[in-house]
Amino acid sequence: MSLTPVPVALKALLDSVPGPTQAETLPLAQCAGRVLADDVAALRTQPPFANSAMDGYAARAADLEPGKELEVIGESAAGRGFAGPVGSGETVRIFTGAPIPDGADAILIQEHAEGVGGPAIRVIEPAGKGQFIRPAGLDFETGEILLKAGRRLDSAALGLAAAAGHPTLSVRRKPLVAILATGDELVLPGEPVGPDQIVASNSFALAALVEQAGGTAFDLGIARDNHPDLAAKIEAARAAGADVLVTLGGASVGEHDLVQAALKAQGMALGFWKIAMRPGKPMMMGRLGAMVALGLPGNPVSSIVCGHLFAMPLVEALLGIADPERDRSEPAILAVDLPANDERQDYLRATFEMADGERRVRPFAKQDSSMLANLSRAEALVIRPAFAEPAKAGDPCRIIRLR
Repeated sequence: MSLTPVPVALKALLDSVPGPTQAETLPLAQCAGRVLADDVAALRTQPPFANSAMDGYAARAADLEPGKELEVIGESAAGRGFAGPVGSGETVRIFTGAPIPDGADAILIQEHAEGVGGPAIRVIEPAGKGQFIRPAGLDFETGEILLKAGRRLDSAALGLAAAAGHPTLSVRRKPLVAILATGDELVLPGEPVGPDQIVASNSFALAALVEQAGGTAFDLGIARDNHPDLAAKIEAARAAGADVLVTLGGASVGEHDLVQAALKAQGMALGFWKIAMRPGKPMMMGRLGAMVALGLPGNPVSSIVCGHLFAMPLVEALLGIADPERDRSEPAILAVDLPANDERQDYLRATFEMADGERRVRPFAKQDSSMLANLSRAEALVIRPAFAEPAKAGDPCRIIRLR
């Protein structure tokens, strides 16, 4: 079987998504980090009235000439405006956010006024018509589309939705991602470790990536290397209504790599298997009814790198986020020489450093796919395309930031 290039595999994976998850309506306070299912239109105009951008005095611009004295006839504060009009030779003390009184068309900031005794001030510096006045609708107007469907709700978006008058929002249900570690060699952290066993780590890392992307991780535990246990765990994922089943390990070609066979026995249609990448070659994808099956390698680094490149975009696609297939890389400069590459695209764990006055990226000397300590220290993955020519320190490269 030929190796599938990374972009081809990613497109096939995202094309397998039938559509975004269902919409649900939540109180605004519960919407942080969620993804909008519908456009958000303003239910009100903001600001609803012309108001002052500064503390000072509301007056007619024609009266704001240096040396002129104006009678202070009242006060306008936020939430408590001045009810009457402002006539010639008059002014109203005003504070930031307060409504502009009728008749006033400029704000004399308080630094440009001085008291002259009694309820009066003298103009020190002039102010032009409209100066320091925020007109009604400066921010947005009723009916204006403020946020588009597919937008992840950060602090600014939530603040905008609140200002627009929305107590609730329609958001996408978080995709449910079932995570299944496989292998007789695995035990959970804190359990006794036998002489031929290791501690399971991949499921915790993948759950974090799923949650970071906006999904809900559902840990199925560890399936032993036998068909009945695998079948029971796969059934549990389907019974839970998982949108995605991510298996960890057992996707290679050994006699104990039973995951693909177990999935096919339950009706999985295989999409692809084996990717032209390093780490992460023995990755597979298929559909099992309504559920996407994503089989990731058992080596920890392979599993996490595949999680960044495939699982996170898959969750985004299920959330309806625009362009989950987008290029997530950015330019960088190499700090070291690198040899020519073979037919597999490399993702080299690396850190940043300063050299010759510029920021450069240095891959670790050891890149074994079992080494989690290096990955935890890595700040980026250096992308080496298939069949890349040798590269020199100072050459441009592409990276994917990890943190």
